[in-house]
Amino acid sequence: MAATELRTRAAAAEAAPRGSYWTIRRRDNLVGYLMAAPQLIGTVLFVLVPLGLVFWYSLHEWNVLAGTFEFTGGENYSRLVDDPKLRSVLGATVLFSIGIVVLNLTLALALAVLLNQRLRGTVLFRTLFFSPVVVSLVAWTIVWQFLLQSNGGVNGLLDAVGVTGPNWLRGESTAMASVVVVQVLKNVGLNMVLFLSALQGVPRQLYEAAELDGAGAWTRFRRITLPLISPTVLLTSIITVVGSLQVFAQIAVLTQGGPGTSTTVLVYYLYQQAFQFHHFGYGATLSVLLFAIVAALTLLQWRMRRRWVFHES
Repeated sequence: MAATELRTRAAAAEAAPRGSYWTIRRRDNLVGYLMAAPQLIGTVLFVLVPLGLVFWYSLHEWNVLAGTFEFTGGENYSRLVDDPKLRSVLGATVLFSIGIVVLNLTLALALAVLLNQRLRGTVLFRTLFFSPVVVSLVAWTIVWQFLLQSNGGVNGLLDAVGVTGPNWLRGESTAMASVVVVQVLKNVGLNMVLFLSALQGVPRQLYEAAELDGAGAWTRFRRITLPLISPTVLLTSIITVVGSLQVFAQIAVLTQGGPGTSTTVLVYYLYQQAFQFHHFGYGATLSVLLFAIVAALTLLQWRMRRRWVFHES
């Protein structure tokens, strides 16, 4: 069938008059360009153009209230270097991202390994753990805001066993941990499903052969499971790192960056500067910084894949 179609195309190409512009190859190329055009146009309009505008705005000071838009050159970048709050903001961002990535990936992998067993009720538990992913983010956060108050549900459970719980969202030592846990419980189901799909693709014959050789459960997991699911580990780590650097709604609803600046991550600080204090030029500069951090971390993970991702060495 394929050979017949190729012969037909070749005959049509030979029959086409010499000098004709619309050859078979050019028609095929045009069809390909038309198919790719919606995605290319969307990328240009909603990714490249906004990135360019953000960089352009970072070179200006835009006062919406006064209606002024003045070119300031690198003044906003000098302000970024001298900003006394930026160090604490970056520290909170690093702490938040590390907590999210480590806890999310570890818990997701552990749940996937448990739910990959041939036990009764695993389908129900898979649904329960994945259901928060499809729940509205704001609704999920508001519910946890009530649960984590000093007289909320979490402290109510602790009181039942004789433990006095703190005001989780107002203590400097508990606010960051509370936000991290809320975010992990919201999205751990997505990574769990990805890990579960990868685990189901590992040949069981490898486990059986290793078991016959006397390999224990930990050795089988370290020598067989992790190497074979390492591409999925790379994917989930990139998704989780990028997602942790873009968290805003949880901070805005739960802590508003407090107490103090203990939970003021870079995205929330950007929002404060641009939309609360109306420093749009400096907010755009913080956006450029955020983009640079995300791009650098993604590139770093991608370059390091050859060291630990199976089939990439």
